[in-house]
Amino acid sequence: MLLLITEWLQSHVHSGFGVFEFITFRAIVSTLTALGMALLAGPWLIRRLADAQIGQQVRDDGPQSHLSKSGTPTMGGGLTLLSVTVATLLWGDLGNRFLWIVLLVTLAFGVIGGADDYCKLMRGSSHGLSAGQKYLAQSVVGLVAALALYLGAQDPAETALLVPYAKDWLIPLGWLFVPLTYCVIVGSSNAVNLTDGLDGLAILPAVLVAGALGVFAYATSRVDFADYLGIPYVQGADEMVVFCGALVGAGLGFLWFNTYPAQVFMGDIGSLALGAALGTIAVVVRQELVLFIMAGVFVAETLSVMLQVGVFKRTGRRVFRMAPLHHHFELKGWPEPRVIVRLWIITVVLVLIGLASLKLR
Repeated sequence: MLLLITEWLQSHVHSGFGVFEFITFRAIVSTLTALGMALLAGPWLIRRLADAQIGQQVRDDGPQSHLSKSGTPTMGGGLTLLSVTVATLLWGDLGNRFLWIVLLVTLAFGVIGGADDYCKLMRGSSHGLSAGQKYLAQSVVGLVAALALYLGAQDPAETALLVPYAKDWLIPLGWLFVPLTYCVIVGSSNAVNLTDGLDGLAILPAVLVAGALGVFAYATSRVDFADYLGIPYVQGADEMVVFCGALVGAGLGFLWFNTYPAQVFMGDIGSLALGAALGTIAVVVRQELVLFIMAGVFVAETLSVMLQVGVFKRTGRRVFRMAPLHHHFELKGWPEPRVIVRLWIITVVLVLIGLASLKLR
């Protein structure tokens, strides 16, 4: 929106407004815009949620230390979504197809998560939408997004699978691109949702991964960089840098209030949306496998649940003291801040390993 205004100002007022044409500058102001919105609106939102008694419903079968968190304002992820949306619409190129696909997927998953949070509040329990209802809604959005990206592809590279750390390994997927994209979007959404169980645990890894995906988006959108690094060139992927900047800013703003001890929780409205956003961006910039590496904490949390359920159904025994994985460490006696910070550190390492794939081939 403001890009059009600055283009007019550049032509009619002063050439200095041309700085807004640079994607890096717009990514910076997008980050600052989202961060500023989250920090300024956060206290007001927390008061409103508290006044409306929109509090967290804690599972009875969870760690006993979590019972004291019952009633803490939740659905704070709505603030993150609002900040991301406003910053993206202000500083993004609204003629870019990728920008609209990623933004609409993010908002759609936010609506699904919001409906789940609302059902929990109405029932006064930790059970919201049924698993079937939630999965069906996620599947519809995920498939529509996958088809939109597949049918709108302008180059074969946009639907080929890039194998990281291997030179010239670009596997044409054809129609298999659709189920792969669906799995990445829906899987990423649920992985972040499962990880969002401790104060600040999910949001900072999401911020770190979003920042790294912004780097990939910038390199992928430049013919010279893509050729030098041996990655596919995707025209129009540069606007993902603006979106990633908005995610980073909004996420850091939310973390200000979500850090231990949390003043507000994200809720499914935020976690489902953030995960879907990361998955969709990874597909756009052709880095699905690298996302699997960088989001290793999310992957481990998801696998711990799958393993726990599968083994318990087959043998009646538990692999972990409790799943997801962060609860296992809590029950081993680790204080909550120790679990959180150590998983943050692991994410930093994994993100660096993922970024190294740009050069190590």
